[in-house]
Amino acid sequence: MKWTKPPVEPSEPELSAYQQAMRNRLLAAPVVPAPEPWQPVAFAAVGGLLGIGFASHPGNSHDLVMVVSHAGHGLFDAVTGERIARVRDPAAEDSTPDSVADLSCPGLGPISGSRVHIAGLFGGGLHTTTADGWLLEAVTPAWPNDRVLLSRDGGLPHAGRHGEGWWHILHSNYSELRAFGFSPSGRTIAVATSSDISLWTRGTDHGRSGGADA
Repeated sequence: MKWTKPPVEPSEPELSAYQQAMRNRLLAAPVVPAPEPWQPVAFAAVGGLLGIGFASHPGNSHDLVMVVSHAGHGLFDAVTGERIARVRDPAAEDSTPDSVADLSCPGLGPISGSRVHIAGLFGGGLHTTTADGWLLEAVTPAWPNDRVLLSRDGGLPHAGRHGEGWWHILHSNYSELRAFGFSPSGRTIAVATSSDISLWTRGTDHGRSGGADA
């Protein structure tokens, strides 16, 4: 038998000076409030959160955020922050979005009879840009903790000072990041982790609320 040496695993390339400077910049940026016109409207604990999706209220056109979790389905008004509907025990075939090809779940409350595309643990995605130049990005300078950055007109941290062109608005150092994005209208930001959801709005009516498991 002829013995051969096992293949040598390639070593991880070192960061370039530019990459290291960028990493240091991200690590040094504290969490700050989102800039005007964005306003926080809700932070709700959601045990076992799996994913979220957007819809529009048929009565008042408010952005709605549907939350899918191990505890059931919930629906939040993204302008007031209120949880306006909840289903604790959805049918087994509807409980998670991975049972259908388009990763959707049936709506509830005012959007009953429709289906909502869910982004999160099983895949899918949300809008990361708006028509007027806002952008969201997740970065991980210290794996596995993700940081969600909001920027305006290309201000992401490659240029410009933190708090001027880009803002570190959420640090997921306590739970896994599930999904983040803008509503299709561009008026709402939602960030979901495995344990909670945070909402910001730039609508006309601003409220604020907290919540329990959805």
